[in-house]
Amino acid sequence: MVEATTAAIVVVREYDGARDRRGVEALERACEVGSSGGGKMCLFTDLLGDPLCRIRHSPAFLMLVAETATGPNSTEIAGLVRGCVKTVVSGATQATKDPIYTKVGYVLGLRVSPRHRRKGVGKKLVARMEEWFRQTGAEYSYMATEQDNEASVRLFTSRCGYAKFRTPSVLVHPVFGHALRPSRSAAIVRLGTREAELLYRWHFAGVEFFPADIDAVLSNDLSLGTFLAMPAGTARWESVEAFLAAPPASWAVLSVWNCMDAFRLEVRGAPRLMRAAAGATRLVDRAAPWLRIPSIPNLFAPFGLYFLYGLGGAGAGAPRLARALCRHAHNMARDGGCGVVATEVSACEPVRAGVPHWARLGAEDLWCIKRLADGYSAGALGDWTKAPAGHSIFIDPREF
Repeated sequence: MVEATTAAIVVVREYDGARDRRGVEALERACEVGSSGGGKMCLFTDLLGDPLCRIRHSPAFLMLVAETATGPNSTEIAGLVRGCVKTVVSGATQATKDPIYTKVGYVLGLRVSPRHRRKGVGKKLVARMEEWFRQTGAEYSYMATEQDNEASVRLFTSRCGYAKFRTPSVLVHPVFGHALRPSRSAAIVRLGTREAELLYRWHFAGVEFFPADIDAVLSNDLSLGTFLAMPAGTARWESVEAFLAAPPASWAVLSVWNCMDAFRLEVRGAPRLMRAAAGATRLVDRAAPWLRIPSIPNLFAPFGLYFLYGLGGAGAGAPRLARALCRHAHNMARDGGCGVVATEVSACEPVRAGVPHWARLGAEDLWCIKRLADGYSAGALGDWTKAPAGHSIFIDPREF
């Protein structure tokens, strides 16, 4: 695909690892989240030499680059975009509450070099990715960005035809130097992969974006386990079948995904005073862990992340049980050498109140969606772009 901008000829093509990796890494460094000059802090992402790390575990994926000539025999990567296609739940039938599955494309990791912005490069990359989505049979395309990223929101809603759709929140909690005390009021059970799959397919049957291939997610090497919390004193765990037949009045569940082995993060541009203050909390925490100081991990050097997915539950005690699970995940991350744990939940998620987090570390996301073509059968769902939001949303850890 060859198209012209006002400055140069731009070629949009599939990513070639041997040919493009260095150029892609240079572009990623130039487009870090929050970097806008003036000495501001930014979040640097180290992809550990694998530009495909955020999509390679999806059922189908593609990475495109926009290349422009800089001389007779030289070229430059002006932009890039990643995408994946999967089948997810888009709703449930009214009569039987059976899940409605829809094939969707997800646009992520759109980057345009600062030197090539406002020349249509981003729009060309998105349009080419949407072509691939259509070829694979996807009915919808969606993307996620921070709500205050005006440039990204404007590109997708004003120039690419997307509509604002959902507004989940990214909740982040630092991993302290000391371990958190397990909850005495919760009994935590580690589920096997099959048990977790059955529980998830039962609980998330009508939840938006729940992946049809949840079994592949749970059995992935980066998935570190699924944990179920029930009130202490509940009858001994027998089997998932027994649980589904007669669940306790309150319960909560989550799974842990090891992003640390896919990429690392680093906060750059922080003032010296901030670094020193954060370092002081770590020194005290290491010297006197019994004080349980809420220390700030070293986010100014590369750090890892554990992502909590499949967070859900039921009953009045579910938020409290979710908190117990988050404490358990914190200790797993501490043992694994991570700097933070994070999850993403919808605004109305019932167990959200139980998720410990630091507001300054998180973000408010905006998901936008687009119906890719006319002619698809409306089916039982109708036009998903116009469907009201549910209480929950499933965040696929493979594309976090």
